[in-house]
Amino acid sequence: MRILMIAPEPFFEPRGTPFSEFHRIRALTALGHQVDLVTYPFGEDVSMPGLRVIRALRPPFVTRVKIGPSAAKFPLDALLTLTAFRVGLTGTYDAIHSHEEGGVIGVVLSWVLRIPHLYDMHSSLPQQLTNFAFTGSSVARGVVRWFEKLMINQSKVVIVICPALEETVRETAPAANVVLIENAPGSAEDHATPEQAAAIRAHHGLAADTPLVLYTGTFEAYQGLDLLFASMAHVTRALPSARLLLAGGKADQVEKARAQAAAAGIGDVTLFAGERPASEIPSYLLACDALVSPRSRGTNTPLKIYQYLRSGKAIVATRLMTHTQVLDDEVSILTGVSPQEYGDGILQVLNDRALAARVGANAQRLAETKYSYEAYLDKTRRACAELFSSTTPLSPGSPVKDVA
Repeated sequence: MRILMIAPEPFFEPRGTPFSEFHRIRALTALGHQVDLVTYPFGEDVSMPGLRVIRALRPPFVTRVKIGPSAAKFPLDALLTLTAFRVGLTGTYDAIHSHEEGGVIGVVLSWVLRIPHLYDMHSSLPQQLTNFAFTGSSVARGVVRWFEKLMINQSKVVIVICPALEETVRETAPAANVVLIENAPGSAEDHATPEQAAAIRAHHGLAADTPLVLYTGTFEAYQGLDLLFASMAHVTRALPSARLLLAGGKADQVEKARAQAAAAGIGDVTLFAGERPASEIPSYLLACDALVSPRSRGTNTPLKIYQYLRSGKAIVATRLMTHTQVLDDEVSILTGVSPQEYGDGILQVLNDRALAARVGANAQRLAETKYSYEAYLDKTRRACAELFSSTTPLSPGSPVKDVA
């Protein structure tokens, strides 16, 4: 089938939703579908058989867009809408597949073209307003909530990336056709060699036996880096040889985090690698002794958790829904959200290598069974089968029917 995909993100950039979009496209094209992607005017070029990328125009004075809600998104989404309608009205498509707030564009365009719409829900948009402290306006949250309900109710299929989002959809539309596809598209690219891991340590001036704690991902406030830095101060008081390495963050975010680490008293034991190509991350994972996810709020499972699981290294995470819908005490060290509790969790892994090996092996086994690439592809196949099943096309105001 030929799919028009709408992605209101810079594609490609090494961060959550663009990663998810990349793997979704890779799975769709592997299943034989053609994807025409309408996206922002920013990001690395991606070449993939079966994919055509169409970029919207860039608004004046807008050179980048940060993660989450921002003022820059208003002109970007306006131009994205024009491009999506131009492409949709001049092409021949079997379905529309939209991500995040692009679902509003996708729903309206599906009405015009009389073809089914799939909403790829990576987060709850009203929750984003809170997580990113974008606005305290109850009116704004109400408007965004109304649009989210529209996207859910007027989509033939809704893909969600974690159980918490499935609950959100069910509360809005109990009969919605929901497919849970976790952000876990593992592949051979996730493997690294001991030599590559040793090279990472050498590059950062670390000895082979230096206890190393690794964080990967963005530096947004909800990721909990403040908790991580305070916890590492507790760790280094008990184990002075321990080091913290962070792979991620824009240049300005790294400088801010460097100052935060210094203020926490761990500036001399904290290393910053900056944003790294996706191909390097497996080597970083293999080079460490403990993997940390100190996320402090939100309900979506961090994308990095699935890659952490596949690495076979021990994970230390906060005991919050954002983690516990995937992790448990068999496959990770789950802790409270105080610096001492989280720091003690890290120390458990660094001081008890047998425990770390056992938890890491359990995590890897879970990844290889429940979160394999084959499982990811099967779920994508199911979503496509339901999207392209023969039912009456949706029209404005018509309810979603469960065709599962």
